[in-house]
Amino acid sequence: MNSLLLVLEGVGMALEAIRGNKVRAGLTIAGVAIGVFVVVAMGAVVNGIRTSFQQDLDQIGATSFFVQRRSTGLSGCDGTDEKCPDRSNPPISFEEWNIVRRLPGVETVIATLGGSANFAYRNSRVDNVGYDAYSVDWPKVNASDIAPGRNFTRTEDAAGTPVALINDTLKAQLFGQSEAIGKQITLNGQQFTVIGVYSPRAGFLLSLQGKGPDTPRAIIPLQAAVRQLEAFRSGLVLTVRPLPSARQDEVMDEVTAALRASRGLKPGERQTFYLVEQDRLLDTFNQLFGAIFAVGLALSAVALLVGGVGVVAIMMISVTERTREIGVRKALGATAGTIRWQFLVEAATLTSIGAIVGLAVGALLAWVIRSNTSIPAELPTSIVVTALVASAVTGVAFGMLPAVKASNLDPVEALRYE
Repeated sequence: MNSLLLVLEGVGMALEAIRGNKVRAGLTIAGVAIGVFVVVAMGAVVNGIRTSFQQDLDQIGATSFFVQRRSTGLSGCDGTDEKCPDRSNPPISFEEWNIVRRLPGVETVIATLGGSANFAYRNSRVDNVGYDAYSVDWPKVNASDIAPGRNFTRTEDAAGTPVALINDTLKAQLFGQSEAIGKQITLNGQQFTVIGVYSPRAGFLLSLQGKGPDTPRAIIPLQAAVRQLEAFRSGLVLTVRPLPSARQDEVMDEVTAALRASRGLKPGERQTFYLVEQDRLLDTFNQLFGAIFAVGLALSAVALLVGGVGVVAIMMISVTERTREIGVRKALGATAGTIRWQFLVEAATLTSIGAIVGLAVGALLAWVIRSNTSIPAELPTSIVVTALVASAVTGVAFGMLPAVKASNLDPVEALRYE
């Protein structure tokens, strides 16, 4: 009970200090609030991006992996660098796609080419629209909803039939409120028939690649892209989905052996292609955003330091102004520990108010991001707890000097103080 009364008294002293020193207290609270806001905002955004990133990968399948010409990740060299060995890697070919499709541990292989084209319908035109050229099984790794309309058939894919699915945004730009299904559009002057409208369910990763719901985009059969639009075949990427009964590592070994044999690579010879599993993509994400978060923590530490200096200043002034009061309290039996405890509670209260302000602003920012972007930014409980603990520790650490000074005052000298 006594401890609770001391805490309440310390909180009351802090509020009184704020009223009596509004500018200094405001600067102290602002410093702590900025530090907490940086941690909370960075934590919410990074956590949201990671959740969104994971959702995109989950669409592909937990055990799926990619086969591509060049490396992925921060440690991989730039393919435009003349010294990069990946420049000499031959592209993944259509023949190798067929080889991988026939492997016993493989359920399906989706081949993908990317490109862009100018889309037009009558007097409406949208330039430089990105498209994805997929093999027919693309819905297995893409959770987009097709309505109205349908996907292209296996026969249409094999024949290179010029058909296209357009997303909601492109449909609105080309047709407005009119029906799109069955209409003839042109892609770089080549005529295609619209057979479907799709709504992409894209998170941060796909939105970053221009495949989000707000970006005009289309899907066309792989062979149609090659035959009608002369798509760049060297950019072929394979998404391999193993059978449910097969282990990912075993299927990756099968694919590696098959492609090495296809390319005539001898034992010990450098591999001229890359297999990229989702864990490696997550590692790349963690490296990139871990570095960004570390910068945010450094900025937060600077802001908390500013707030801590403010705590020392305002608390030292408080000790000076209440010297006589401290003397009276000691004369009435208050111990040095009691005086020290009250001043530490006062310091922690100041920084906690700053933390609450920072949390509130950070939560508001997370809500704005979540409401207006594809990033599901949210405050993890760990970030909230860390912010509150960090602010309290800052208050105690920087409030220790004035608290010790107050507790060590000689009661006789303190009573004489004017």
